[in-house]
Amino acid sequence: MLELFTVISITIIVAIVPGPDFVVVVRNALMGGRLSGIMTALGIALALGVHVTYALAGIGLLVSQSIFLFNTLKLIGAAYLIFLGITMYRTASSKMDDVETKAAISPWRALRWGFLTNVTNPKATMFALSVFVQVTSPATPLLTQVGYGFIMAGGVFLWFVLVTMFFTFTPIREAFLKIKKSLEQSLGVLLAAFGIGIALTTSSTR
Repeated sequence: MLELFTVISITIIVAIVPGPDFVVVVRNALMGGRLSGIMTALGIALALGVHVTYALAGIGLLVSQSIFLFNTLKLIGAAYLIFLGITMYRTASSKMDDVETKAAISPWRALRWGFLTNVTNPKATMFALSVFVQVTSPATPLLTQVGYGFIMAGGVFLWFVLVTMFFTFTPIREAFLKIKKSLEQSLGVLLAAFGIGIALTTSSTR
């Protein structure tokens, strides 16, 4: 019971603390509508499933113990976030045509954005490891650990669905769309800043 409570608590904390995932969900929800936000959230949940899988397999522990592998992962994730941020900034437009916006963010593209943003995020790696290395024990049954993985992915998904619902509430979305270009540019800068921050934390010692 204590393990379950700890897993749920960590999931809630990790989900609500703003980061790259939050930025991408908000951006896609505002620019592409509710479906885009939900598909982005689904992509994030699927990517978290990848982190959970390799954490259970022990690969995540190997990466966390190797300075070279861990820093390589961080730099790949940082590069992707910086690229995504620059792209978001450069493609920002003041147009408010819902048809154009939804066409530009197809459900598949939104899912891919969410998946790639999370799967390349080293913080998501450490989230999975914190549960399966520090919370669970060798005595914890594999099926129970898999269940924890579903709780983690499901909890994060539900949080970002709520975020999507909030930002696509008509009065709120219309208010944000009035400052569409500056908002999208700001989100792009923020995403790139997350990437730069990750890149700067790479080091030769841990």
